[in-house]
Amino acid sequence: MADQDINQDIAQLYAAWGISPDTVKQVQEAETRLSLRGRLDEVDQLRAYNQLKVLRAFQNAGIAEAYFGGSTGYGYGDEGRARLEQALAEIMGAEAALLRLQISTGTQAISMCFFGILRPGDELLCATGDVYDSLKTSIGHAQAQDEGSLRDFGVSFKKVDLLPDGRPDLETLKQAIRPQTKMVLIQRSRGYASRPALGEAEFRAICGTVQAARQSLRGTRAENLVIMADNCYGEFTARNEPCQWGADLVAGSLIKNPGGGIAPTGGYVAGRKELVELASARLSAPGLNREVGPTLGLTRQLTQGLFMGPHVVGESLKGMILAAEVLREAGFETSPGPDDRRGDIIQTVTFGEPEPMCAFCEAVQAASPVDSFVTPVPGPMPGYDHDVIMAAGAFVSGASVELSADGPLCPPYTAYMQGGLVYDQVKLALMIAVERFKGKRQN
Repeated sequence: MADQDINQDIAQLYAAWGISPDTVKQVQEAETRLSLRGRLDEVDQLRAYNQLKVLRAFQNAGIAEAYFGGSTGYGYGDEGRARLEQALAEIMGAEAALLRLQISTGTQAISMCFFGILRPGDELLCATGDVYDSLKTSIGHAQAQDEGSLRDFGVSFKKVDLLPDGRPDLETLKQAIRPQTKMVLIQRSRGYASRPALGEAEFRAICGTVQAARQSLRGTRAENLVIMADNCYGEFTARNEPCQWGADLVAGSLIKNPGGGIAPTGGYVAGRKELVELASARLSAPGLNREVGPTLGLTRQLTQGLFMGPHVVGESLKGMILAAEVLREAGFETSPGPDDRRGDIIQTVTFGEPEPMCAFCEAVQAASPVDSFVTPVPGPMPGYDHDVIMAAGAFVSGASVELSADGPLCPPYTAYMQGGLVYDQVKLALMIAVERFKGKRQN
C-alpha cells in the first residue's frame, strides 16, 4: 500500500509539470527495457568500484576535518591542499597531482601543460583530430595575432584525423611522429563532435603506437616525448584513468566530473612528478611552482566534491543512457546509443529540424533547479557561424557536470546533452520533452 501511495504522489508531481500518465508510462517502460538489458546495473557497479577507490584514496591520504580551514595569501604550507592532491594522484594512478582553485577551466589546465613542457622548435601533435575551439587560440591554430600562443613561441602544431568510424588512425599517427615531436595530445571525450569518446582499448592503442615511435627516435627530442590526455568529461566513466593506460600527464576541470557538482571552480593536472612540476610553474612562476596557491576556505568543497564525483558521474551516465533510449524511441538519432560503450558524460541527439531541437532545450531548462522559468532562445555566440541555443540551470556557472543541452541551430540540428547531478532530473527533462514533442505533432 505504501508503494502504491508514493507512486500516486509521484504521478501527481509529474502532473504539475503537465506530464500525462501516458508519457510517464512511456519513460518508465524505457527504464524497464534498460534494466532487463542490465545497462543501468552496469553503471551502478562502475560507480561502486570508483566510489570505493576514492574512499580508499582519501583514507590513505589522511584527509582530516582539521585541514578544511584553508589558507590565504601565498598559501604556503597548506596541509589540506597537499593531502587532497595526494588523494587525487592515487585516484588518477599518477605519481603526483596539482588540484587548484586558481585553475578556472579545463582549457587553462591543458594550456599550463603545453606551456610548461613545450619549448621553441618543439611540435605538438594531436592524435584525435582537431582540438576544440577554446584550445585553438592557445595553440595559435586560430586567427590570432601575437597573443602569446604556442605558435608565437615557435612551437608548431599538427594533427592526425580519426578514421571515418571514429577510431584512431594508428598507421598515420606512427608516420606523423618526427624527431621534433615533443608532445602527443589525446582528447578522450567527443566534446562537441560526432565521434565516439575513446575507450580504454583505443587509448592504449594510441599510447602503444607513440611509445614504439619514441623508442625508435632515441637521440632526438622525441626520445622524451610526452603523452598527454585531455581528460575533461571522462573522469570516473571507466574503472581506470588515462595514466593507467599509458598517458604521462592528464588534465581536467573540477566543474566537470571530478568536482561532483560541489566544487565552485578549479582544475587539476596529474601524472609523472617532473611533468606536474613543470605545469605548476606556469600556474605560479618558475621556482614557486606548487608551493603557492591559497585555498581561501574552499578546501571542504573541493574535497567533498571529489568524493562525490563517482556518484554524480553514475547519475549522469544513467540519465544519458535513458535519454538515448527515450529519444531514439521518439524518432531521433542518438549517439552513443543506449547499449553503446561510453567514455564520457555527453549525449548527442540529432533532431533533423529546428523545432524539436528548441523544444528539447526548453524542456531541459524547465526541469532545472535554477532558472527553470527562463525560456532559452537561439542567439549569436562567438566562434559559431550560426545561432546557438543553450539550456542550463546550474548552481555553478558553466558547470558541465550539471544537466545542460546546447547546439548550433543549423543542419543536422544536433544538441549536445551532458551531465545531471541526479538521475531523476534527467528523467523529468525527458518526460517534459516527450510531452512537448507530442503537443507540437498534434498542432
